[in-house]
Formats: sequence, C-alpha cells, structure tokens
Amino acid sequence: MSDVITDASLRLAALVRSSSQKLGRSLILCTSAAVLALGGCAGSDGQKDDTDIWSETKLYSEATEKLNDADFAKCGKYFEKLEARFPFGPYSQQAQINAAYCYWKAQEQAQAQVAIDRFIKLHQGSPNLDYAYYLKGLISFNDDLGWLGKFTGQDLSERDPKAAKEAFESFKVVVERFPDSKYAPDSLDRMR
Repeated sequence: MSDVITDASLRLAALVRSSSQKLGRSLILCTSAAVLALGGCAGSDGQKDDTDIWSETKLYSEATEKLNDADFAKCGKYFEKLEARFPFGPYSQQAQINAAYCYWKAQEQAQAQVAIDRFIKLHQGSPNLDYAYYLKGLISFNDDLGWLGKFTGQDLSERDPKAAKEAFESFKVVVERFPDSKYAPDSLDRMR
C-alpha cells in the first residue's frame, strides 16, 4: 500500500512540475504579448514634439510668446520642459515660477500648486520669493470653486475651508516676511 501511495505522490509531483512549467511559459508569453500590445498604445498621437531639439533660448522665447498670447496651457508645458531639460540654466528659476502662473491661469490648480510649492522649496533665497508666496495664495484663493461654482455664483461659505486657510497663510507670509513688497497691500486686502 505504501508503494502505491509513494508512486501516486511521485506522479502527482511530476504533474505539478509539468503544469507549473507550462503555466510559467504561458505566463511569460501572455506578459510579453501584453507589453508589446501596450507599447504600441503608448506611442505618440501622430504629432512630433519639435521642442526636443530646441535650444534653451528658443524654448524660453517660445514659452514667453505663448504666455504673451494667453495660451496658458501650452506656455505652462513649455516652461516645464525648459526647467526639466535645463535645470541649472539661467532661465530655470523663472521657468518654474512662470509654469506655476501659466497653469493657474489655465485653471489647472493642481499643477500650479505643485509647481509653486516646488519653487518655494528649492529657492528660499530667490528675490521672487514674495511673488511666489503671493501666487501660492492666489492659486489657493479660488481653489475648489471651479467653473460651475463661478457660473452658479456658489457661496464661499459652502466651500471647504482648507483652501481658504492655505491662501490666508500664504498671504500672511507675504505681509509678514515681505512688508515692503508690492504684493503686500493686495495680500493684506485678501486676508480680510
């Protein structure tokens, strides 16, 4: 009887090994096919990105032109690319703060918030720090209102107070740390 059990155990073990090898091969084939299929989806949408070959000066010039033309979504992307490609260049700091401004004007609050927070964290000694805190306040000031809230005239008391508190704190930094800044009077008004 024990020989029968041992023989059955050996056959079962061989079957499991064989099945797991086949399963492993199948899993590898399926994974490879999925990667290839998804790789085709990740390609460009048929448009070539010419900015990859632009110089730092050209990219800054084009981004500034988009800013002047009020094409805020595109100028935000251009300034972001400029800072990513030339992080230690002469336009890097300005590109970071301009990207935040452009995203704010394009009503992309989340991207604007990330960009301005990054600028403040990296450039505590910047002569534009007062403006950065002021812009941070503006970004938070109208956060959560959205186009529908603006259209319907949503009451500010119905909003989540977190954004208003963040705006207040940013304006407070401008007033307290930079009292002589040209942004201090407006910051003080917005705190009231």
